[in-house]
Amino acid sequence: MDKLTHYQDIIKQILSKYERISGQVPDPDIDEVLMFDDQRSQYLWFNIGWKNDRRVKAISVYVRIKNDKIYIEEDWTEEGIATELLREGVPKEDIVLAFHDPETRKLTEFAVA
Repeated sequence: MDKLTHYQDIIKQILSKYERISGQVPDPDIDEVLMFDDQRSQYLWFNIGWKNDRRVKAISVYVRIKNDKIYIEEDWTEEGIATELLREGVPKEDIVLAFHDPETRKLTEFAVA
């Protein structure tokens, strides 16, 4: 299996697990949505709906693969998807914490870009 396909599979597995866990306490007014786009290597887990006459639209995790690296664009999970990726054997140099600006990324253990 090539690296791209392997990373795509890992991301989909992790996000599916998150969605399953979160779905154990469902909110009937809010839909949890997983979107997987293998062609563009973009993966999204978000919530959408209405609560108390207010629109709810919140991204929980947005990850994309670019230049053979996993870019974490948004991550509102408790432990962090980077931790899950490391557990699955993805090296730190292939993970970009893209929610940080490039200067701050230099201070992390992960890839800058």
